[in-house]
Amino acid sequence: MKILVTSALPYANGEIHFGHLAGAYLPADIFVKYHRLKGSDIIYICGSDEHGVPITIAAQERGTTPQQIVDRFHPSIKRSFEGFGMEFDNYSRTSLPIHHRTAQEFFLKVYSKGYLEPRITRQLYCPKCRTFLADRYVEGTCPQCGSEGARGYNSHGTGLHACVRA
Repeated sequence: MKILVTSALPYANGEIHFGHLAGAYLPADIFVKYHRLKGSDIIYICGSDEHGVPITIAAQERGTTPQQIVDRFHPSIKRSFEGFGMEFDNYSRTSLPIHHRTAQEFFLKVYSKGYLEPRITRQLYCPKCRTFLADRYVEGTCPQCGSEGARGYNSHGTGLHACVRA
């Protein structure tokens, strides 16, 4: 039997801390090492997620580009894992062409099998910025619990009203 282990890809927008290691990566690393000791045919892959709003937010906060952010933090994250003794068979980055091709092939296959269907959905939009807003850009009072300074991604899925960038 062949075993494939993957872990959540950390965003390449900052340093890895012990909470990251202990929560998502250490359990998988222990599992992999156990199976290697047993002689199992196992592979452990992971990589830096170099796409997403957390990276654009980090770039905006530092007055730099998303590419400069990921180019700074990918090697740092990789070194942190190595320093902690994590043993990935492949630690990569999502900006590589092979990742783009694989992701495109996967979603095209899923789409061609009819597992995806087009839908019209409501999206948050900032007229001042003239852009659609990912949930992390949305800040305000949570309409469910009344919490001030809540962000869209922690607002019970209801969305909020004030554009952080505005």
